[in-house]
Amino acid sequence: MLSTTRYLPRNSFVGTLEIGGLLMRRLSLVLIAAVASVGLDHVALAAPPYNWTGAYVGIAGGVGWGHSKQTDPGVPCVFFSTCQIPNPDDGSYAVTGGIVGGTLGYNWQQGPWVYGLEGDYSWADVSGSSQTCGPNTPVPHACGTKLESLGTFRGRIGYAMGAAGNWLPYVTGGLAVGELKAWDAFFPSSGSDFRAGWTVGAGVEVGFERNWTFKLEYLYVDLGSSQMFNVVPGVPETVSFTANIVRAGLNYKFY
Repeated sequence: MLSTTRYLPRNSFVGTLEIGGLLMRRLSLVLIAAVASVGLDHVALAAPPYNWTGAYVGIAGGVGWGHSKQTDPGVPCVFFSTCQIPNPDDGSYAVTGGIVGGTLGYNWQQGPWVYGLEGDYSWADVSGSSQTCGPNTPVPHACGTKLESLGTFRGRIGYAMGAAGNWLPYVTGGLAVGELKAWDAFFPSSGSDFRAGWTVGAGVEVGFERNWTFKLEYLYVDLGSSQMFNVVPGVPETVSFTANIVRAGLNYKFY
């Protein structure tokens, strides 16, 4: 029987190998170029660590709730139809409302630690009242308090977190000042007082663009207790005020 097997000429076989090798080399070069391109793109997209150092301004707004109390040493019995000596006149009630204002600050970054000073001043309408002030007197009546503005000057200490270091949880505390108004319907009488107190709180700030950050913050504010007016001539009315503030803010960095 005759064999039908064919053999390629040697030159043809060698040529086929050379063509295959050339194709493999070209494919390898394409793959290397693609990997290099991806690597370069990754390097180009990788942002440098977020920089918190520098000055900034911003706006912030939120809500406040807390407590106010009015006290006095007691209204003399001559003001009533009988001469029974009343107990001290008291009014205690919750306060709620809103707050919005501006912020100015500066940060210093040391490694992941961020130290800062921040000041803000806000319009406020955080108020409350009671219809039964002086419940132990013959004439229970209304009284109330309103916070009309609030400012703070605080230190901040934060720790930069996240892959780019653009998340900043922090604690804060310092001076608080506020404009308070209070009134009592017994005589009637009222007064206002710009007073200083203290504040402490915490928050988290995130940098979402090179020059922009967003924050969410909680502050406890205590503006103390002091005399604001006389509920009747010669009888001083003392008013205390404390509040919890939760606010969100948007800051622009100058760096």
